Amino acid sequence: MILVLKPDATEEQFEHILDRIRELGFTPHISRGQHRTIVGAIGDENIPHAEEVFCSLAGVEQVLRVQKPYKLASREFHRADTVVQVGATKIGGGSLGLIAGPCAVENFEFLDEIARRVKQAGANILRGGAFKPRTSPYSFQGLGEEGLRILAEVGKKYQLPVVTEVMDPRQVGTVVRYADMLQIGARNMQNFDLLKEVGQARKPVLLKRGMSATVKDLLMSAEYILSSGSSDVVLCERGVRSFEDSTRNMLDLAAVPNLKGLSHLPVIVDPSHATGRPDLIPAMAWAAVAAGADGVHVEVHCCPEKALSDGPQALLPDQYDSLMAGLRRIAEAVGKTVP
Repeated sequence: MILVLKPDATEEQFEHILDRIRELGFTPHISRGQHRTIVGAIGDENIPHAEEVFCSLAGVEQVLRVQKPYKLASREFHRADTVVQVGATKIGGGSLGLIAGPCAVENFEFLDEIARRVKQAGANILRGGAFKPRTSPYSFQGLGEEGLRILAEVGKKYQLPVVTEVMDPRQVGTVVRYADMLQIGARNMQNFDLLKEVGQARKPVLLKRGMSATVKDLLMSAEYILSSGSSDVVLCERGVRSFEDSTRNMLDLAAVPNLKGLSHLPVIVDPSHATGRPDLIPAMAWAAVAAGADGVHVEVHCCPEKALSDGPQALLPDQYDSLMAGLRRIAEAVGKTVP
């Protein structure tokens, strides 16, 4: 349930409301706006007389039932768009998160050159994997903590916040020491222990849609993170599996306005993993922003043929320059801000 407090509710009344929410077996989640404070009472809405008790509390103006199972992620709980801050970069509220970099951190020299080029083109978040979930156990699995050190060092050099994937709850403590944002990959979207762990880390989270996940599935996974303590979650559409085999996955661009209608969380699109084809990535990035996306996530590599992971789907730096030039024109047309 959602408790909308009166504008003149006192601090004493506010604390009493929180106490009563807990006594009835709910967990309170607070959202303070410029003019109003809203408290979400998260739990079983069928508890007898709970709604009546909340309506009778001093300082409460209105009590609303949340119909969606993803309560904290829903528009019903938070009407305004959430803006997620990653370092100095904002995602949402008209500001685009432009994430770029290689699939995997391979060495300092490669990452340094890629970071220099994508920063020059306008990227505002650097990505690179240190722990890589691969289909084959014999494929390159990432450099681990050494990769995290390189990523953090290069990000600091170019004043770019960094995002990297975390695959296991046991890795979270290590990754948070280096990364500004934690990525949950498609294969781990429903790893609920991992979702709870990253939620407790209180770092911004980039949550990718699973390969066979519905929009509701994605929002329920976001709910795990939000209910564990984090308020900064960015949703990522990266394509879903289908019968079509001319692209790596099928990019569901309808998910962008769909998610933004259902949820207050920012939504970005990853055309690299969605298409797997460099010739399609720019058009899909532009289409994503035109559809209302709050950013794009693009893989870039200076020499894709030598990449240790996903080289065939990476753009060359010159191609990324062209993508960003077109993106600026589209962003301006739809009222978005590009660095």
